[in-house]
Amino acid sequence: MLKKVIQVAFLFIGGALGLIFLPPLYELIHLSSNPWLNNPYISVAIGASLLFILSFVLSDYCVRLITWMEEVLFRLPAGDLLFGTLGLIVGLSVAFLIGFAVERIQLPVITDILPIMFSIVLGYLGFRLGFSKRDELLQIFTKSGNPNKKRATDASQDGKPMYKLLDTSVIIDGRIADISETGFVEGTLVVAQFVLTELQHIADSSDTLKRTRGRRGLDILKRLQDERQSKVLIVDDDFEDVGEVDLKLVRLAKKMDAQILTNDFNLNKVCELHQVQVLNINDLANAVKPVVIPGEDMQVVVIKDGKEHNQGVAYLDDGTMIVVEGGRSYIGQAITVTVTSVLQTSAGRMIFAKPKEETA
Repeated sequence: MLKKVIQVAFLFIGGALGLIFLPPLYELIHLSSNPWLNNPYISVAIGASLLFILSFVLSDYCVRLITWMEEVLFRLPAGDLLFGTLGLIVGLSVAFLIGFAVERIQLPVITDILPIMFSIVLGYLGFRLGFSKRDELLQIFTKSGNPNKKRATDASQDGKPMYKLLDTSVIIDGRIADISETGFVEGTLVVAQFVLTELQHIADSSDTLKRTRGRRGLDILKRLQDERQSKVLIVDDDFEDVGEVDLKLVRLAKKMDAQILTNDFNLNKVCELHQVQVLNINDLANAVKPVVIPGEDMQVVVIKDGKEHNQGVAYLDDGTMIVVEGGRSYIGQAITVTVTSVLQTSAGRMIFAKPKEETA
């Protein structure tokens, strides 16, 4: 169907071109005295026939071009497309005003070429400006006028948008919703479509535990959209040449100059290798835990033996594991231990201690 429409368009365009350009061509080759060629309908018919024949060669290329353009436009978020179009209109309007002023110069070549060049350049710049500055323009029009209400901003002090990409693990974990609600997370939270797809696959899993985790992740996203003071942005960007979701996140973070929010230890390491800034929820959780100093005494209950010989294991209320050297004989007992050292990593925190009487 599209191919037939293109061929009909070629037919009408050929007729119009024949009507405009063939009469001057007849005069150039001294055929204007021919009464048949002086008939405008003959010129329209010749031009339409020539371009219609040419359409059989070019129509397939035109169909591919239009199909490719459709795919690109359908992948673009509606907001980006809207603001890009508004920017294009502004750019063309400025080009028209400049072209109107240039026509007053009355120079043959300049007055014909400059308006076209200004239309192309300013139209493109207007589209790119509206497309890339969408979030800042939205912030201008939607900015709250209440000076007493503090809210998270979508841009840094230099006006550059602050994006934070959420990975699947941090969405399922759910703590990001509580942290975001407190207002400590600034900027725009970004969820990629391929992360949503992975969440949907988990939510549709036949395994009960996976299905519950996936549905919890979708509920967390809905909560973020409903409660967060600044917006949650869903982007359709994808990288079909990359299969792993983690690598897609890294590529998207580089493209958007964004930070990645995660609690995945392995993704944390991958981001460091790619020099992408990562915010690990576990690091934040560890940072707000009470500080334990070597030499400090605490009361613990040894609940099981450790991996090494004669070790016992206890836990604080926040889940921090305490390895008690020589604590195996105290399993099931509440004892006083003295902290000897603390090991802090993105995977968690471990405290090493000895029974107080052994350190005395």
